[in-house]
Amino acid sequence: MKLAILGGGGFRVPYVYQALLRDRSTPRIEEVWLQDADTGRLEVIAAVLARLAEGAPAAPKVVTTTRLDPALEGADFVFAAIRVGGLAGRVCDERVALDLNVLGQETTGPGGVAYGLRTIPVMVDIAHRVEALAPEAYVINFTNPAGMITEAMQRVLGDRVLGICDTPSGLGTRVAAALGLDPRRIELDYVGLNHLGWMRRVLHDGVDVLPGLLADDDLLGGLEEGVVFGREWLRELGVIPNEYLYYYYFNREAVRATLDAPQTRGEFLLKQQGAFYERIAAASGGRALELWRETVAARSASYMAEMKGAETGQALDGHAGVDPVDEGYAGVALSVMAAIARDEPATMILNVRNGPTVPALPPDAVVEVPVTVGAGGVRPHAAAPPDLHQTGLMQQVKAVERLTIEAALSGSKTAAVKAFGLHPLVDSVSVGRRLLDGYIDRIPEVAAVFAGARPSRR
Repeated sequence: MKLAILGGGGFRVPYVYQALLRDRSTPRIEEVWLQDADTGRLEVIAAVLARLAEGAPAAPKVVTTTRLDPALEGADFVFAAIRVGGLAGRVCDERVALDLNVLGQETTGPGGVAYGLRTIPVMVDIAHRVEALAPEAYVINFTNPAGMITEAMQRVLGDRVLGICDTPSGLGTRVAAALGLDPRRIELDYVGLNHLGWMRRVLHDGVDVLPGLLADDDLLGGLEEGVVFGREWLRELGVIPNEYLYYYYFNREAVRATLDAPQTRGEFLLKQQGAFYERIAAASGGRALELWRETVAARSASYMAEMKGAETGQALDGHAGVDPVDEGYAGVALSVMAAIARDEPATMILNVRNGPTVPALPPDAVVEVPVTVGAGGVRPHAAAPPDLHQTGLMQQVKAVERLTIEAALSGSKTAAVKAFGLHPLVDSVSVGRRLLDGYIDRIPEVAAVFAGARPSRR
């Protein structure tokens, strides 16, 4: 089988390739096409993959290209993980908002709206190329904001587009580890949107073990979410929220911590990435894999640092106990491919079409819920309705997502202002207008949306 990875020069691509190397079943991926607009990034990641493949039996062949169509043609699966506007755009996502004392984060709040505005047109164009060149392929979308992008692409490809985020699965793995349980034997009752969800029950042999975790000071205090949200708030909620809900529940603290930090996450990554490529250029060929490992370790350690230290003063290194190959997004992606290609049904949490799952949201809205995946496609599990506060927040954010899609595809400034102004983390139409003006002024790919032009991939 052929796998096309769009954004093939990305830092997480080696995780996907490692997962493929571990796969011994058939049919399996035999050919991996890395497609990226940046030839330098492609060369570096291809060198890392070559080191990973040394000595591995039947390692998938790797082909690199800057052209989209050859990568897509005849593909069985397409992984999409691109960044329109590059890391410079991410820095602007953060800083334009922070200059107005509003949350500066790339997927949550106004930064996510700006990111969606410039990314949706590109991803919808890609969906049309998939439709023409690989009509039977499944698109596994990692491109952020993942729920918004998946919903926009589904307008072209329907249920053949699935969105993946490793945050819910990572939460489940950490909860199982805290309780000393096999994560393969637990069932998660989870409902929400991408970066906006709640784990409501954790069933082990049919028994909900979440109340016991919430009642145990030591276990809950040792859980990453216990540190981030505080044990008291988790007990008051009676559920464990997705970590991104910190930005909603503790918005003022998050904004203050980000403003007080010496640099934003985007600024850190921009500097780190530049240094990485400089070191790669100066190093001998055999150092590529070692330098990549050093770099991704530093990236993981700084993940959401402004959130994890704002209230607690306690730093956490990424997601403790979660293997990024087997249990991160690479492992989830491989499970999706195996389930579909080999009819090995698997249960996981994905971004999929809602249907009747959450009655308070439109049937064609994309939600993040447990599903069973198999050769016949994806079947969301029946779920109890979210409570009132969860439903209200989901509806408000989904309205913003849909306005963002409308603005991105039509060039409507009215829809864009509504998206910014109605977002719960902006909560001001006048600030919403200033955000839109700031992003148009600072990010050429956003400006292109409202000038009647398609943003380009950079």
